[in-house]
Amino acid sequence: MTAIPEGLKFSKSHEWVSVNGETATIGISDHAQAELGDVTYLDLPEPGRMLTLNSQFGEVESVKAVSELYSPISGEVVETNSEILNSTETVNEDPYGKGWLIKIRISDPAELVTLMNAKDYEEFTAQGGH
Repeated sequence: MTAIPEGLKFSKSHEWVSVNGETATIGISDHAQAELGDVTYLDLPEPGRMLTLNSQFGEVESVKAVSELYSPISGEVVETNSEILNSTETVNEDPYGKGWLIKIRISDPAELVTLMNAKDYEEFTAQGGH
């Protein structure tokens, strides 16, 4: 297991958020990629799409299952990590770094308070949080 980086925020559906000004980078947690197994396909939104809190924005397929991806905050997609579409193993190898999924322009920063910090997320997953 990769250590959970401090400074990230986490949703109960195992997406992480890194905030830099008005932009948020979103990916799936190390816990999520480990549960999924080898990622084989990603369906990610095009830039310009508006996401709302907890709305589905894509899917991740693995050798074990297909899982929906949910937006942990509201905003407009400004970038999709196109490099991982052809090298999906990056999500497994570096979920908190090069394996990021999308970047959005945050429309409601107040939503960030609903997310867990690294310590709370670690406790959530240790207690079997799904």
